[in-house]
Amino acid sequence: MFLREPQGLELAGAAGARSFGRALVPVVEQPWIERLRVAALQTDWVPDLGQRIGTRDWWRGLATCTALCGAAWMLSPGWRPILGYAAPAVGGAAFEETRTQGIAPLAYGATTGRRMAASALVRQLKETPERPTIELTAALSDGDTLPAALQRAGIGRGEAATVANLVSDAVRIDSLKPGTVLSLTLGRRPTKLQPRPLEKLAFRAAFDLELAVNRSGEGLTLDRRPIAIDRTPLRVRGLVGPSLYRSARAAGVPARVVEAYIKALATRIPIGSVAASDTFDLVADQRRAATGEVEVGQLQLASLDQGGKKLQLVRWGDGAGSFFDAAGRYETRGTMGMPVAGRVTSTFGMRMHPLLGFMRMHKGMDIGAPYGAPILAAVDGVVAFAGRSGGYGNFVKLAHPAGLASGYGHMSRIAVRPGQRVRRGQVIGYVGSTGISTGPHLHWEVWKNGRPVNPRSISLASVQTLSADTLRAMRAKIANLLATPAR
Repeated sequence: MFLREPQGLELAGAAGARSFGRALVPVVEQPWIERLRVAALQTDWVPDLGQRIGTRDWWRGLATCTALCGAAWMLSPGWRPILGYAAPAVGGAAFEETRTQGIAPLAYGATTGRRMAASALVRQLKETPERPTIELTAALSDGDTLPAALQRAGIGRGEAATVANLVSDAVRIDSLKPGTVLSLTLGRRPTKLQPRPLEKLAFRAAFDLELAVNRSGEGLTLDRRPIAIDRTPLRVRGLVGPSLYRSARAAGVPARVVEAYIKALATRIPIGSVAASDTFDLVADQRRAATGEVEVGQLQLASLDQGGKKLQLVRWGDGAGSFFDAAGRYETRGTMGMPVAGRVTSTFGMRMHPLLGFMRMHKGMDIGAPYGAPILAAVDGVVAFAGRSGGYGNFVKLAHPAGLASGYGHMSRIAVRPGQRVRRGQVIGYVGSTGISTGPHLHWEVWKNGRPVNPRSISLASVQTLSADTLRAMRAKIANLLATPAR
């Protein structure tokens, strides 16, 4: 460290004392060219002209930009066009020969080289006549209706309503799927101020039905054309190989059916225990129309042969049904599903209460979610309570089998009533901040025999067994499905 003190300075009271500190090294003065070079390097010659407008740096940047533009203008070669090569014009006999060999309408001399011209018998028309009929296609869009699609195609409102009434006698109008193609034939109209009349309409109303509307005299008639359907189930059998999903897809099974097959197996065995040497066997509903279309429905049989162990699951029951094994047992396992899409903000156990300010047992789980987000039932049950409940605000309590109950608090709105049966995934309310709450979230509690437990620690398992008569009917269904030839 250097102290800036004059060399001749002496300590007071001591004659001839040594000087305090060390002498500084003299600084050598740099030439002006070097100083100018350093200053030029430290100067920002191209600042952003969109910032600090009007400052010295901004004016310096503007001068630099002007100088660069001027230099580019002075060094430019000029505005002289660059001529390209143009083929010489063909004339005379060469032109006639080229025209006869070219692709052109007959009126312009193709093939013969002679141009056709109008004779004295040709008279100019006052207006172009309309075509007697027009054939076109239209398609139903998402949320569209049959009358609206017909009106867009050029049919009058009254005639479109008549067609809709005729079609409704065969199928429901709202059952027509988006993308249904309508093939129309429109006839001649009296004047251009009126819509064209419908002569013919044909479309696929259902997988096994085609409808046609034809004009008969002054009215319209409906023609039903049933399509023959082969309902032989689809059965696919093969080795699992390196991947069960890929092997089934490679065998021609739709992705939706493969996913249902894997989910059915996962209810009984770990999917990781499936070996490459195992044999999968599945049967699904299938409809094959005489026109060539194929539609694959629900999975009906899921079977897996693991050598000494064979698992067979068959769909049984009303509606979607459930998968029972060959002994007539239906088993479900798993944990409660999350009742709302969000993030866990407070878990089960002791915590410092955010409003009361002291340690307190938190008997449930808080899940932060947007205001108004739907709250779903975590498992099947019956609504035991639905209403206002102190600090819980709007509160719903569900009673479940095996002594289980679940509660959902701080709702903004309740969507169920006491005594109502609810299914897993059914909306029972909406996220809010009623009661003692710091913001929109769901307070979720679960009780086991009246005592609060951690919701994520509950494992659900239930077994349902069919009666003897039902079991015989189910086994007959399995035999019929297995009689289907595998591909």
